[in-house]
Amino acid sequence: MQKKHSFRSSHSFLLAAFLFFSAVVSPTSFATEPLVDPQPIAVPKGMSMADVRKAIRVGGSRRNWIVTREEPGKLELTLNVRKHVAKVEVAYDTQKIQIRYLDSTNLDYRIKKGVPHIHDKYLGWVNKNLSGDISRELIADSAQ
Repeated sequence: MQKKHSFRSSHSFLLAAFLFFSAVVSPTSFATEPLVDPQPIAVPKGMSMADVRKAIRVGGSRRNWIVTREEPGKLELTLNVRKHVAKVEVAYDTQKIQIRYLDSTNLDYRIKKGVPHIHDKYLGWVNKNLSGDISRELIADSAQ
């Protein structure tokens, strides 16, 4: 009977240690990747600056990106997802669109050995979703 109690005690200790470690260490610290801004997006010929700006605004709004600042040839877009915030600068002209990281909250941004890293979700939100949505909007607008 003593051995069974000993097993339960050690099992309980391991479970408690695991739960403590899980609570102390941020789960996002294990899910960071090097921060790489997306490749420039080519703008179809014949589009005006107003057309490009509209494509960025509409493409971004498809996944709840909000324009938080605007100046000629440049938009700042912000995405709020639960407790996470991502901010990007979108510079544009009639040739190309370039998305660049600006700031974030609760996305585990840090420099590791001279290389910026961020939560891998950010890369999907920006490099895949935002970039892809803007590209699709440009194509749809240029076809009209």
